[in-house]
Amino acid sequence: MTLSLKIAHLYGDLMNTYGDIGNIIALKYYGKQIGVEVTSEIVSLEENFKAEDYDIAVFGGGQDFEQSVVAKDLTNKKNEITKFIENNGNMIAICGGYQMLGHYYIDADGNKLPGIGALDHHTEQQDNHRFIGNVLIKNEETGQEYKGFENHQGITFTGKDERPLGDIINGNGNNGTDNFEGAIYKNTYCTYFHGPVLARNGNLAKRILFSALKQKYPNVDFTESENNLEIYQY
Repeated sequence: MTLSLKIAHLYGDLMNTYGDIGNIIALKYYGKQIGVEVTSEIVSLEENFKAEDYDIAVFGGGQDFEQSVVAKDLTNKKNEITKFIENNGNMIAICGGYQMLGHYYIDADGNKLPGIGALDHHTEQQDNHRFIGNVLIKNEETGQEYKGFENHQGITFTGKDERPLGDIINGNGNNGTDNFEGAIYKNTYCTYFHGPVLARNGNLAKRILFSALKQKYPNVDFTESENNLEIYQY
């Protein structure tokens, strides 16, 4: 049996400021190691997103202008993206993608722009200040550590049923006050890590990859593949 996974790269032509396509390359690389065909396609402006068509979604970051354009179109995909998340679809959302899954965010000019409210967080803005630098966090559930680079003016406050991607060891994270970085809701992972995060943190890529595989192929035993997958951490 040929195993396969399909990735939706949400607005990959607009929301890819920090090389977020590298997250897709990482998932394809790890999939190839274990004989899983991982394919991807961009779902952009005026294109339909159907929750049942994809196993993984990647939603990257962009500049304020691109985010304002995407925010208008995103309302048309709200129901299907929310359905994907609530049905335990596997998603990684970075920076602007993270912000737009919440209720709203404030851009650099002070404009309040709506998100789709698929997740219960919101994003305010700092006055004349950004969080920039290397970050190290530890995930409370798995004990895994994740490394990344943050560069954001927005400060995000998580809400109901969201737990952090990790507790801050070094860096600022979501808002510099609650000691949290990112958010997890069901199988959706959100973060301010650029770089991209899955290329740098193979343990998180592995977590998402096998979550998607087990959901799509519940009768397949992936124990051997999980044990033999060689991941990279740097």
